[in-house]
Amino acid sequence: MVYGNMFIIVSVLAVSKFALADVCSKPEVSASAYTTQDATVLTDVAFVAEFTLNCGNHVTRLPLYAEVNGKMLPAAMVEDDDGYQISWTEDVKKAKRGDYSVILYDEEGYAALRKAIRNGEDPSSIKSLVTIVVNYPGAYNGPWLNSEFIAAILSVVVWYLAFSARSKLLA
Repeated sequence: MVYGNMFIIVSVLAVSKFALADVCSKPEVSASAYTTQDATVLTDVAFVAEFTLNCGNHVTRLPLYAEVNGKMLPAAMVEDDDGYQISWTEDVKKAKRGDYSVILYDEEGYAALRKAIRNGEDPSSIKSLVTIVVNYPGAYNGPWLNSEFIAAILSVVVWYLAFSARSKLLA
């Protein structure tokens, strides 16, 4: 009977450990970002934000989620204990130059955010963990005039000059 009670107590403690999510207090983040710079042959611009999260209470490997322009994205854990990566794509024509805010949430904040969206409440009232800013300077879309077009125009100009010079010589 004693072992039965002890088993129940240990089971309850083990389940409560996994049921309670770890919370990051005093989060500090250092981030770097990559965006596509050349979009001459691409249809989408890639955004990649890599960051490390250091919590004041030394919690590591938290499941994180991000909101970017109203889209919810999971954060992938990188090989480091506190490294994460978030990536997404935008259509070349819809991607605007400037700063993109990547709002990070832990599991508790993510659940509250989904509940607020589902109930039609203001999602900005939900406390986020931290915000990362990704700057997109724009992508090179190629020259204003294609080389084929310039070659065609130049060939017409050369033909016109040759034809008019020939006409003057024969006249």
